Amino acid sequence: MPKTRVDDIELYYEIHGRGEPLVLIAGLGVGSWVWFKQVPTLAEKFQTIVFDNRGAGRSDKPAGPYTIARMADDVAGLLRALGVERAHVLGASMGGFIAQELALSHPRMTRRLILACTSFGGRHHVPPSQEVLQAMGSLDGLNTEERARQHIHLAFSSSYIREHPEELERAIQLRLANPIPEHAYLSQLQAAIGFDAEARVSSIQAPTLVITGDQDMMVPAENSRRLAARIPGARLVIIEGAGHSVFIERADAFNRAVIEFLEAAD
Repeated sequence: MPKTRVDDIELYYEIHGRGEPLVLIAGLGVGSWVWFKQVPTLAEKFQTIVFDNRGAGRSDKPAGPYTIARMADDVAGLLRALGVERAHVLGASMGGFIAQELALSHPRMTRRLILACTSFGGRHHVPPSQEVLQAMGSLDGLNTEERARQHIHLAFSSSYIREHPEELERAIQLRLANPIPEHAYLSQLQAAIGFDAEARVSSIQAPTLVITGDQDMMVPAENSRRLAARIPGARLVIIEGAGHSVFIERADAFNRAVIEFLEAAD
């Protein structure tokens, strides 16, 4: 299990394939396992780097507080440790926060930027509906498996839940096999709540793709529209019929959009 020291922690990582480096950044409470539908395809064309954020998976889980800026520095430190001077960067959900911060704080390291099912944070992001917020609040007090199964109904579209029970069970089992301690989850959550890049995203220099599903209940698609509108030259792709886990639900369309964007001429 490869790990490397980055500042105060050890980060778990994997490298797949060859080509231009592409680092994938996972979201709140999940680890590198979440990219199980991306790695086989993307590694055919890119040196695909996946890792567990601080607090998740097989990386260290120090006491908080965490910040998005520190987690972006973790990514930069990982890339340096691997000898990568410049990489394409893909972040989903909270990983999109980290990717934005990386592009802003370490612009020379960020070649092309992909922001999936995310927002710029802060007071002007579009929150979930009251019904969804109540459902998210109901996760408190549940045990690990109950929380994982309940979360599925928020992270996936209703049609996908109905039509792909075997895929959902796979995602649940991967989540259960990679639990996150409560203190680490809350530290990541507080980092995400404290993130606000609305006034800064216009300074992002990297060519950017913003991608989401139109059925995202957790980070409504309007957030992606607003984010793309503020990043100079950003391209927006909205995949119909997909929820928050668009990269799992519509993996073929998602991967195709990512590859086309990364292979486009500068």
